[in-house]
Amino acid sequence: MRPEQQYIDLFTQAEAMICRHSAEVLNAPRVAAFADFERLGFPTDKQEEYRYTDVSACFAPDYGLNLNRLRIPVNPYEVFKCDVPNMSTSLYFVVNDAFYTADSASKPATTPPLPEGVLFGSLKEMAGRYPELVRKYYGKLADTSKDGVTAFNTAFVQDGVLCYIPRNVVVERPIQLVNILRSDVDELVNRRLLVILEEGAQARLLICDHAMDNVNFLATQVVEVFVGERAVLDLYELEQTHGSTVRISNLYVRQEAGSNVLLGGMTLTGGTTRNQTSVLLAGEGAEVKLCGMAVADKNQHVDNRTQIDHAVPRCTSSELYKYVLDDQSVGAFAGLVQVRPGAQQTQAQQTNRNLCATREARMYTQPQLEIYADDVKCSHGATVGQLDEAALFYMRQRGIPLHEARLLLMFAFVGEVIDHIRMDALRDRLHLLVEKRFRGELSKCQGCSICKPSGHL
Repeated sequence: MRPEQQYIDLFTQAEAMICRHSAEVLNAPRVAAFADFERLGFPTDKQEEYRYTDVSACFAPDYGLNLNRLRIPVNPYEVFKCDVPNMSTSLYFVVNDAFYTADSASKPATTPPLPEGVLFGSLKEMAGRYPELVRKYYGKLADTSKDGVTAFNTAFVQDGVLCYIPRNVVVERPIQLVNILRSDVDELVNRRLLVILEEGAQARLLICDHAMDNVNFLATQVVEVFVGERAVLDLYELEQTHGSTVRISNLYVRQEAGSNVLLGGMTLTGGTTRNQTSVLLAGEGAEVKLCGMAVADKNQHVDNRTQIDHAVPRCTSSELYKYVLDDQSVGAFAGLVQVRPGAQQTQAQQTNRNLCATREARMYTQPQLEIYADDVKCSHGATVGQLDEAALFYMRQRGIPLHEARLLLMFAFVGEVIDHIRMDALRDRLHLLVEKRFRGELSKCQGCSICKPSGHL
């Protein structure tokens, strides 16, 4: 039986239950999304966009779905205590695929309020309270007719997170959203995030993925981001789960004139990861920077695919992705930069650099440019190699042991990506986490009950 069929049967039988535990705005596109899913199915490695990851095979196991929205017995404020020096955040949680609404007894009294007019909370609840706002944006970037995972997520998702920043509001304190996977049995979750920054707004959002239990998890995620004129957004994603976790994420971004966006994606531990990032530069003078990093070992699989659409003149994009692969791990990067006719004075730079620490590790890279304008500055480059033997020899001659020399070179290699982060405390913390990752040490924060296993690079 095809992996799709069990979910087609499930939706047919449980559609009423799915809708009953969601909101009308989320239910409106559900039937059309399901029809698209029936037509498209799950992507396979026969499709160009998914050539390095057979997503269909990831859905073959029999996962459970919490469609009846049973409450998960966990208080994330008790099990998650992030000991990040000098980084004070507004902290929120998603448990599996439901926004955690804390009561007065479980949420720390010291949690500061967000600025007036800012909305951050359950997408289901916000869609009930502000239906016109959510309806205006929800599903407008995530086209279910073109991608089977997006269609599947839209058909089954019941909750999510809304982040809305009104015009000219600056959120000084970073917002941290922690996705916690918690289950006693193999679980499939569907996460959704809608981010809206109006004209002149500014915000920084950090999303962290963690797994509490050593069972098989599959998480689909669809993120839609709307950045208004002259708005500024930093969006960071940090994955630290375990080898039995599959993460399939589609991020869609639309930028208006003069906006500035930094997207940072970092995979430190996990099983199979497939991230798609699609950016539409729709207003003149928009700028976007993509920074990605992956550290993989054992049989870990990390696949990042990016698409940047320069639709109008005088926009700037830059990409830097780096991988360090050990054991039998597999890495993949495919980046497409499109410059439409008339998008003159475009500047685009794309770089992918990779280290394979063993002969068994594999890296696939596919940089691409499609340029239909003549007054542009565009470049791309990709390298796959091993550690510099001359540098290793130089360091060993000065008394540094081989293992330590290897660690120092790998740490310096990925450090360039971390240095692009525009949050000092997060940048310092990531330097520490990456060093611990390379040393095979647990990177669990003091007092935290969530397990964050590391490899042995």
